[in-house]
Amino acid sequence: MSDGLFLTLEGIDGAGKSSHLDAMEALFKARGRTVVRTREPGGTPLAEILRGLILEQPMDPLTESLLVFAARRDHVVRVIEPALARGDVVLCDRFTDATFAYQGAGRDFDTQVLSTLEQWVQGGRGAAGLLQPHVTLWFDLAPEIAAQRLAGARLPDKFESQPVEFFRRVAAGYAARAVADAPRFVRIDASQTRDQVWQQVETALVARGALAPESGAAR
Repeated sequence: MSDGLFLTLEGIDGAGKSSHLDAMEALFKARGRTVVRTREPGGTPLAEILRGLILEQPMDPLTESLLVFAARRDHVVRVIEPALARGDVVLCDRFTDATFAYQGAGRDFDTQVLSTLEQWVQGGRGAAGLLQPHVTLWFDLAPEIAAQRLAGARLPDKFESQPVEFFRRVAAGYAARAVADAPRFVRIDASQTRDQVWQQVETALVARGALAPESGAAR
């Protein structure tokens, strides 16, 4: 897809991944790149409506997964693919890895069904095959620490209010995805200070070829 760059940030709630999006966006813009910053579920008017349902309404895992992938399809078609075709940098707060972690591992839902939905929504692109991020930054943090960070931050959605054991399963789901697709994943130790985490992020972007080595830090 031209010279477009697709980067995703993943991790359990409270891992702190979203707090680094501003710095990442500034870093790429300083290098002269056009940046499209987005999120999942969400990223389009329709997908944002579905996000509200997914985060707030009780539903069974299959319904939840279908809504997640419906939102993703609209997001891919209307935002992600056009941006990559233009040669933009797409910074996305979560993508399909989150579905395998939250719905697959967290909800104990059939990953074969998720894989089929993934093929339907992100496949069929000729030689390009399955649409996946070029680099995924996985902010890895112990669920107990994440829960402490989230405590009292705001009114939790239905996922944030889950018990620690749920997030242990989600974290294990992320770890399994990282092992299965090691060339794409970079583990970020999210237990460190904000500056130390940012240094890991910038180092990873240079190491994976997303940034030239001479890029300076953005804060």
